[in-house]
Amino acid sequence: MPERRDHLHTRVLHAGAPAFDGGTAPVNAPLVRTSTVRFDSDATRAALHHRREAGEAVATYGRHGTATHRALEAALGELEGAEHVLLAPSGLAAVTLTFIALLSPGDHVLVQDSVYGPVRERIEPLLERLGVAFSYFNASAGLPHDAVRANTRLIYAESPSSFLYEVIDLPALAAFARQHGALLAADNTWGAGVLYRPLERGADISIQAITKYVSGHSDLMQGAVAVKDRDVGRRLRDTHEALGLSVGADDAWLALRGVRTLAVRLAQHQRHALHVARYLADTTGYVARVFYPALPEDPGHALWQRDFHGANGLVSFALRNAAHADAAAFVDALRLFGIGASWGGYESLALIAPASRLAMHGVWRSGAPVVRLHVGLEDPGDLVDDLAQAFARIAR
Repeated sequence: MPERRDHLHTRVLHAGAPAFDGGTAPVNAPLVRTSTVRFDSDATRAALHHRREAGEAVATYGRHGTATHRALEAALGELEGAEHVLLAPSGLAAVTLTFIALLSPGDHVLVQDSVYGPVRERIEPLLERLGVAFSYFNASAGLPHDAVRANTRLIYAESPSSFLYEVIDLPALAAFARQHGALLAADNTWGAGVLYRPLERGADISIQAITKYVSGHSDLMQGAVAVKDRDVGRRLRDTHEALGLSVGADDAWLALRGVRTLAVRLAQHQRHALHVARYLADTTGYVARVFYPALPEDPGHALWQRDFHGANGLVSFALRNAAHADAAAFVDALRLFGIGASWGGYESLALIAPASRLAMHGVWRSGAPVVRLHVGLEDPGDLVDDLAQAFARIAR
């Protein structure tokens, strides 16, 4: 009989748990801060240094992390199904690390058009200055046969996408990337490992902004890059080391705390968000369209059902017959939704999607203002009442 394997939720709760010492052990990994590591002998120092050079995640200096970081890396490895996890000071830093580590002058990267905005606004200018060519494709239109080049070394995707949550066929894109000798990297912040696991769907690299759902409390900045392949992991680790990227032990401990409750928080976010999304879908006088892949009428619903294990708290909607001023008045009228650009914490937030970023989405040509909601852990009935009074306010 094959050995039974615990469920992912169980494995994540126990990953990185401290070993017993003298018959006792803390439940969660303790917070260990240090800049300097001491060794009991020079032989020990040399042995640990050799292990680190061979790619093992051991600490020979504070920048390499402590037992707190190792516990978080173990938990994130379980979440992503990864052998190697690298921590970064922010989600954007994790994305930039991936591009710099895997691309060289003369290379070409093919990017999904609806990815996180700073990929275009910050990373593209940096990498083009270093001799890397960028181009974009609309994943909803099918595989990018006409966009791939002989020097394409990386394809970068995000599913669901930013703001409009387009779901792409990642397994098909992964097979396409392999066919053309390119690596596939995927932003997995939306899925957070519990809802989606890109490495299992064929991606080579999975990236998260730990700032969002893993943290869950809007109190830290952090990113992570997860891979299975040892050679890809080594390229990332060498660049990570060269850039001197490090994460404070306090933030690593906070993220580890968030990992332990991630699954139950996401389940509650989905219940509340689905309640709100159904309300918005019925509010046809004010709402032209709702973007939420868990809704049966969403264009990505079938792929979402096939590949995902749930949805999160992000719901966007386009206002009907409205201008930006109407969207601003609506957001300003909300009582329980704060106005904020991030998401993934316990609180509800609202943000008008920048028109410049929506224009980059190949599937969006409406021009109507879009409001993005992060549906938090407040009572969903209260959130619907808040939305209703805001709609009534702009109607007046």
